[in-house]
Amino acid sequence: MTDEILDDEHSGAAARIDWGLWKRLLAYSKRYPRTLGIFVTAAIVVGAADTGIPLVTRGAIDAVTAAPPEIDTFELLWPYALAYAGVSLALAGGVFTFIRCAGILRPRIARDIRRDAYANLQRLSLRFYDRRPSGWLVARMTSDCERLSNILAWGVLDVVWGATVMSGIATAMLFLEWRLALAVLVFVPLLAWISLWFQRRILQSSRAVRGVNSRITAAYAEDLAGVATTMGFAREREQHADFAQLTERMAQHSIANALQAAVYLPVVLTIGSLALALALGLGGQHVAVGALSLGTLIAFMTYARQFFEPVQQVAARFAELLMAQAAAERILGLIDEVPEIGDSDEVRAILAAGEGRARPAGFAADGLPDRIGQIRFEHVSFHYDAGEPVLADFNLTVEPGQTIALVGETGGGKSTIAGLLCRFYEPTAGEILFDGVDYRQRGLAWLRSKLAIVLQTPHLFSGSVLDNVRYGRLDATEEDVRAALRLVGAQTFVDKLEKGLDTRVGEGGARLSTGQKQLISFARALVAEPEILILDEATSSVDTQTERAVQRALETVLHGRTSFVIAHRLSTVRSADRILVIGAGRILEQGNHQELLALRGRYHELYTGQSLVADGERKAAWEAVR
Repeated sequence: MTDEILDDEHSGAAARIDWGLWKRLLAYSKRYPRTLGIFVTAAIVVGAADTGIPLVTRGAIDAVTAAPPEIDTFELLWPYALAYAGVSLALAGGVFTFIRCAGILRPRIARDIRRDAYANLQRLSLRFYDRRPSGWLVARMTSDCERLSNILAWGVLDVVWGATVMSGIATAMLFLEWRLALAVLVFVPLLAWISLWFQRRILQSSRAVRGVNSRITAAYAEDLAGVATTMGFAREREQHADFAQLTERMAQHSIANALQAAVYLPVVLTIGSLALALALGLGGQHVAVGALSLGTLIAFMTYARQFFEPVQQVAARFAELLMAQAAAERILGLIDEVPEIGDSDEVRAILAAGEGRARPAGFAADGLPDRIGQIRFEHVSFHYDAGEPVLADFNLTVEPGQTIALVGETGGGKSTIAGLLCRFYEPTAGEILFDGVDYRQRGLAWLRSKLAIVLQTPHLFSGSVLDNVRYGRLDATEEDVRAALRLVGAQTFVDKLEKGLDTRVGEGGARLSTGQKQLISFARALVAEPEILILDEATSSVDTQTERAVQRALETVLHGRTSFVIAHRLSTVRSADRILVIGAGRILEQGNHQELLALRGRYHELYTGQSLVADGERKAAWEAVR
């Protein structure tokens, strides 16, 4: 992602707390009402116990100071001792309970946020991923989710506890001595103003931190993926310098953010100390003239000190809330991202109707057609974002079971045709029709269940060979997997692996060669038993001998199945029913292999050029061994 796009993510956001956003996030806590109810109750108990302890202390002190010398102190104080023990036990039980509940809520909230975000990622089109690097998405799913779950669990704990304690203490202080209470509470508006002043600056610096962190994560992912290229061009020093600039910016923004948060809390402490000093001075005068008992003054000072402790905690959580809002905006933005491609209202209605309702003719029990018949591109145009058109007024009709080869120069639109057919993208103009019906009126999951695609760059998941082939059809048996591997000529090398089918291939298939990964990709596509098979430069990464073996297997596999084969090696498409020469988003020539050679046009030029190169390579190899 470009720096401009990353900057736009937080440049326009309001520099204040968005309570609507946090209300939405709090709904994740409400999914567990029993735990949340116990959690809030425990916090209230803790707040009440904190408020009760000074009252017990006040009663004990006043009782002792007012009692005559002959009274037994033990008999006088034991009721207060029991009351103090009871309040302390309630405090300990409440602390244990709400810490335990917070410990339960935090991982569950993190799990739910990640699930919702990941579920939406599965619905988004490739255009979304074209605009965002994988590192940016990784940061959303990891650090942002963890940050939000912490603030929602422990932050709510402190806010509920703090609100309970502050309310109880304010009430108790007003009850004990309302004039001293007003002297303390008059500082609260000042605290509120200071909090509002700091929130804007803390939130802005936090957004800057999160923005640079996204770039760093993206740079990590991109540089690790391209480490071979970096080494091959000896660009380690330049890559390190670029990364050092990012980390330096991260350090600067983080220091500014930490400084603002560090100043915020001492300011709150200073204001609290001023309030305590004022209360002590006025209270001391009241005690001196006999207007206030010593026990009441001690209890009041305890309350005044305790009143600013939750203020400090809430202020700390408030600062964290501000810093976490940037993460909240990003993760909710990911959850709220609307898929550009999805089922139409008509398809959703058909699916909702079920078997007990009338369905259009030719539709199966799930409300969608049994099979895909004729495919027709009608006046299809397409462009990526604001770029130049890749396809322009493209027209094509494909009958069931035909093999269509797409050839031509790079950038002509061949892979775009395959991407549109799979609904990775949708036409910006025109229609793609399945049996005369716009494919946007068919279910997206239904369509993709009928497809299998083998890409130029093979991708394997970090499981076993068996897992990767079975990914094409999860209920495939081990014999189905072996049959597919034999068909593409991969069984021989798989049998030589240490654990055969159970051999783990490593991240991205790193333990296998590119050709071996591609053969497994072929087997994965074949085991899916697709109605439409798309091969996008699928044989470009295998050697000539392997390619011939794959071609022999594909002749059987492609028979009777609608197929689109994109290839630069024209020797691999000679048997196609129809070959389309694509250029500038249009069909320049079409026909079978012999017909196109007879035209002596663009296809003839490409084919004979490749043949001459191949002949030259074979002659050079022969001369080298003579």
